[in-house]
Amino acid sequence: MREVRTDAHLHLWDLAGGGYGWLAEAPEALRRNARWDAAAPQLDALGVERVVLVQADDTRADTLAMQEAATAIESSARSRSGATGVQCVDVVAWLPLADPGECARLLGDGTAMAHVVGVRQLIHDDPDPGVLDRAEVRESLGLLAARGLPLDVPDAFPRHLDQAARVAAEVEGLVVVLDHLGKPPLGDVAEMQEWERSLRGVAAQKGTVAKISGLSTSGRGFAASGALRTALDLALEVFGPERLMFGSDWPIAPTPFDLGSGTGPLLELLGELPSEDRAEIMHGTAQRVYRRLSTA
Repeated sequence: MREVRTDAHLHLWDLAGGGYGWLAEAPEALRRNARWDAAAPQLDALGVERVVLVQADDTRADTLAMQEAATAIESSARSRSGATGVQCVDVVAWLPLADPGECARLLGDGTAMAHVVGVRQLIHDDPDPGVLDRAEVRESLGLLAARGLPLDVPDAFPRHLDQAARVAAEVEGLVVVLDHLGKPPLGDVAEMQEWERSLRGVAAQKGTVAKISGLSTSGRGFAASGALRTALDLALEVFGPERLMFGSDWPIAPTPFDLGSGTGPLLELLGELPSEDRAEIMHGTAQRVYRRLSTA
């Protein structure tokens, strides 16, 4: 039976409109437009049928661009009879979590929520290390929970892992999605021990899931050293396959814009798992967690 695959973490951006200030500190090869026509052939080669586009800038402009791309990609797929490749595209959007009134307005606007299946903010770039504990942010997170939208938490280690666990425990009904397994510091034994402690704390909360994505950006020879296997084994132990999902994190990888450089070693390890466990990670978990808002 053919394996259904979802890429639950992929970025697109166009630098012409400004924004994406974090790219100034990124590798030079990454400082160019990330467009669908560059990603699509690589996703097709991987057999991906659904993609979740994830915000990369705390602006409505970034979210609108992803929504427009999602609509165009799906329209193109429908126009090709019997087409293979990506058929469904959804969006993890940015919302102004510090402004619960505006969050409520946007959540009630069907057009503003088109294709939206989750919310994320670049909290690691926020000067307030306690941003998720602020009263107004907690109010917005309650609104997400009420609508069934999960919160993605990016680049969580070491700054926000414990905070993510606390939010999952204290905001009733909120699903917290930990991006990139909280960015394990592969290759650093002491820091890996602290990361493991914090990751176990997140996984102990029933409303948490994690993405196995973005694990190969350090370029430290993690695959050869066994560090990637160590991280994956721990993720399987504490979350189980039914709370894990696969993502490419394209175009961010050891080789920018090369999807295979970031996913190849991981897919080899996932290929060793029982088919039912792999099916959960490659599609099932994302299918349950990332659901479009009802238009009723």
